[in-house]
Amino acid sequence: MIQFEAVHKRFPNGTTAVHDLTIDMPEGGVTVFVGSSGCGKTTSLRMINRMVDPTSGTIRVGGRDVLEQDAAELRRSIGYVIQQSGLFPHRTVLDNIATVPLLLGWGRKKARATAGELLERVGLSAEMGKRYPHQLSGGQQQRVGVARALAADPPVLLMDEPFGAVDPVVRAQLQDELVRLQKELNKTIVFVTHDIDEAVRLGDRIAVFREGGHLVQCDTPAELLARPVNDFVADFLGAERGLKLLSLTALADVPQGPVPQGGRWELVLDDARRPLRWQDRDSEASAPVRPLRDTDSLLSALNESVASPAGLAVRVDAQGVLSGVTSRDDIHERSGAAHARALTGTPTPGSAVPAQESADPKERDSA
Repeated sequence: MIQFEAVHKRFPNGTTAVHDLTIDMPEGGVTVFVGSSGCGKTTSLRMINRMVDPTSGTIRVGGRDVLEQDAAELRRSIGYVIQQSGLFPHRTVLDNIATVPLLLGWGRKKARATAGELLERVGLSAEMGKRYPHQLSGGQQQRVGVARALAADPPVLLMDEPFGAVDPVVRAQLQDELVRLQKELNKTIVFVTHDIDEAVRLGDRIAVFREGGHLVQCDTPAELLARPVNDFVADFLGAERGLKLLSLTALADVPQGPVPQGGRWELVLDDARRPLRWQDRDSEASAPVRPLRDTDSLLSALNESVASPAGLAVRVDAQGVLSGVTSRDDIHERSGAAHARALTGTPTPGSAVPAQESADPKERDSA
């Protein structure tokens, strides 16, 4: 869908922002550009919609060279989301979302109707459409920014650190919302971040850049975490890359059984058998419980088993009803098996991220 062939970008002051970049970004996938400041990831993204033009090389979107297209028309055909949303302060939320459809010549009625539908799709009420950006929270503004980018139903969505300016809780909610939207819409998304955890959570493929605009490795999250090509990538992934790998494996295949009876800690349920809390039988002490579903990750299960006073991860079905518990030992055993499979390249049952073809060796730079 998006192809870079030997793309180079040098600014007038002599700074090389992107160095000989060759990479393919598949249709319908999320490709995340990640790296520290000054590595060329944002410049690479901005060359796709010609906010910046390459010095040399070729960039194609849908098979067409971007330099052979009118820049304004190209930008209207590509959704673009930036940090702090970039909304027009003097326009209502509904009119902000309708901006690109109106520029494309849609009638005002159709544009506003589409804007209203998208408002609900990104999780905001219809009443929000009458407000102005300053009347929204930061997270709400970012949702409006995503809706505006999707308004003309573009095949490509560019996202430049869109969630970097909100607090961690809202950021996680926005990440979940993007995952949900992508399942529904199947856009080709290029996402820029400096946060490797965000990259692992969102990306089908992750491209790691180093200073000077060099692409070091481009792979699926599992391949990247299991087999970094060099010390630079390993160091960037951090000391906890083994735990990050567990975030890619679902809990579904880990055994579960009934809640043990007679121990110090009792699991308290409501009348519908939904877990409420852990209760100490010997005192009034209690501890919270965060039930997990089969689609949750091994990392979540490990965390819950450590946090639980009983050393158990509580499991529920789709309706939130208790289905069983999983012991810390079973989680450890499954975690070890997941690591072994990742290191040997064997597909892991219950993978939370669909297996994809690894990057072409030509896309790697051993630096």
